[in-house]
Formats: sequence, structure tokens, C-alpha cells
Amino acid sequence: MNIRIEGLNKIYPGGHKALNDLSFNIEPGMFGLLGPNGAGKTTLMRIMTLLQTASSGTIYFDNYDIRKDRKVIRSILGYLPQDFRFFEKFKTWEFLDYGAGLAGIKGIKHRKEAVDAMLHKVGLFEVRDRWAGKLSGGMKRRLGIAQAIIGDPKVIIVDEPTTGLDPEERIRFRNILSQISGDDVIIILSTHIVGDISSTCKKLALLNRGELKFEGTPDDMVGLAEGKVWEVFIPDEEFKDIKEKYPIISTIPANGGWDIQIVAEEPGGSNWKSIPPNIEHAYVYFMDYLLNDKMEMYANQGAHNELFA
Repeated sequence: MNIRIEGLNKIYPGGHKALNDLSFNIEPGMFGLLGPNGAGKTTLMRIMTLLQTASSGTIYFDNYDIRKDRKVIRSILGYLPQDFRFFEKFKTWEFLDYGAGLAGIKGIKHRKEAVDAMLHKVGLFEVRDRWAGKLSGGMKRRLGIAQAIIGDPKVIIVDEPTTGLDPEERIRFRNILSQISGDDVIIILSTHIVGDISSTCKKLALLNRGELKFEGTPDDMVGLAEGKVWEVFIPDEEFKDIKEKYPIISTIPANGGWDIQIVAEEPGGSNWKSIPPNIEHAYVYFMDYLLNDKMEMYANQGAHNELFA
């Protein structure tokens, strides 16, 4: 299974352009779709899941075109939307049984076996008789991914799946996704939480204002921020000025001031210590520098992959 997005545009009534000539490929495995709120991620997900139509351009699932082969594409899709509330009148097993029926699993016995196996897989078998609306937030997200994957789809799309989850549930959810990814399965993880991308995805695309701004591996993106992340102690009286001048990644109170991590092109003083970047640093550097007034400076440096596509 491969996905090709070709010249995709979406213009809403009133003229707002949510997607602007978007083109890139997605291969089997975990693929991250990263970007700030309003970047166009959810619009792209809704077009991919056939909930909206594009203004122009198309998406191919192998050789199936979303403009013509909607029934076939729908049969190979699993989807967990960000707002997932339509199950609260069901018991946990009943909701998953309903989802299994929609996924084409026939026969009461066969469906029960599939439901029980999936409840074990996502760690919900012990609460199978609990009303779904009474599950914890993390359990609801696990039930959501269970309904998305119970029909063994070839493409699984999850939109902001770990928002609001505690660290333990976030790790559990990411592990479930990793376990179901395979040689011919695409899992698209759309999020603004960069840690989810770095922990699970081999490749990612970054959108900003509906345009593709980066396509590559998490390591590619981290490489952009080499030599651009600094650790420094800032006295209390200087903190406000520093905060207004630079993107600050972290702040730790210290005696008489703050130990902070800063993203900046150059050190602002002799006590600034360069530290290795992670993907969160890289994301902040990318959004605050490379996509703003300094972008032209980097356009001719042979940046990774399709940075300036």
C-alpha cells in the first residue's frame, strides 16, 4: 500500500485556503503529520477519510483515486477522529461489536471472537461490560483505536490521539500503534505533539498554513537545529527581555533566576552553552526561524529532502 497526494487544494466558502497545492507520498509504516493548529492537518485527514472533498487535486491509495473509487477506499480505511463521542450509549463490547459489523465481519460467533481478541489487544477486556461513556479518557482512546483497526484496514488514520492523556496512557497508545504497523499497513498519526512523532514515526511531513514545509525523517529535522540550542542561567531581572527576544523551550527555577533552554541562531553571551537538539527543539527552531524572515537565508543550503517544497 502506498498513498500519493497530488496537487491537493481545499478552499472553504469565504475564500479561506486550508490546503495549497499539497503533494507528497506516504509509504507503509508509521507516518507523522505534524504542524500547529490551523496548519491544515485535520482538513487533509477529512479528505483522506472521504468526509470532505478536495477543491482540486486528488489522492491515490495505490491505484485507487478518491474521486472515483470511494467505495473501495472506504473498505480499506480505519479512522479515529479527534472528537470521538458517538459511543456513549453502548457498553464497551457492544460498541466494538457494532464497529466490527460496519467493518464487514459477518456472523455472531465470528464477530464475538474478533471483538474479544481486540479487547484483549487494547487492554479493555476486563471492562468489556462497562458503559463506554464511563471509561476513562485513555480507555476511550483505546476503544477508539480498537474500532479503527478491527477490520484489519490497510490505512489507519488517527487525529490528535494522545491529546489530554497522561504520560502512561500516551505511551500505551503509542505502543498499540507500533504493534499493528506492518509491511503493508500505513498508519498516519496527525498531531501537534512532537514527542509522539519522534517515538513512533520513521518519516514525517510538516504542514504550515496548508503547505508542505518539510518531508523527511525525525533525524533529518533534528539535524536542522544542530548548533541552534543553548542552555543558560538568566537572572530574574533579565528574564523578561530574554523571553521577548528568543523562543524558550524550558525553564527551571534556580537561585536568583532561571536555568533555561533557548533556540537561537547565535549565543547571546559567553555563558551560553550549546546542547544537542531533540525534535521539540527542532520544531521550535523550524517554526520560529526557518518559516519566518530568515527562511531565505537557508533556501540555498541544500536542506534535507523537500524542506522548501
